[in-house]
Amino acid sequence: MKNENLILYVQTTNQPEKQYSPLVLAQTARAMDLEARLYYLGLGLTILMPGVADGIKVGSFPSVGEMLKKAMDMGVQVYACEASKQLMGLDKVQLLPGVKIIGAATLNDMALEAGTTMWF
Repeated sequence: MKNENLILYVQTTNQPEKQYSPLVLAQTARAMDLEARLYYLGLGLTILMPGVADGIKVGSFPSVGEMLKKAMDMGVQVYACEASKQLMGLDKVQLLPGVKIIGAATLNDMALEAGTTMWF
């Protein structure tokens, strides 16, 4: 069943300048009392390794690590792709606290459930 108050943001890249849009949008969704979920897969998954996001800062924005922490503190749920973790040889690497590792079928379920899905 569709949840029109749920927005799913899917991050597929680790390019520094492309990290901010889904984080800003997810924080804005929460401020609007909407449910927001972030799903990282492929190279995007590397952002969730401890210390990586803290080292990314573009322009006058806070670091990606600060943005990610703020989003999570606001209630944005953050997920990581299990298959991407294995594919990239990260299966033994711990990700940031609070990140839930889920499979591809769960991403498909979330996309079907979400009122809107945005890919970055």
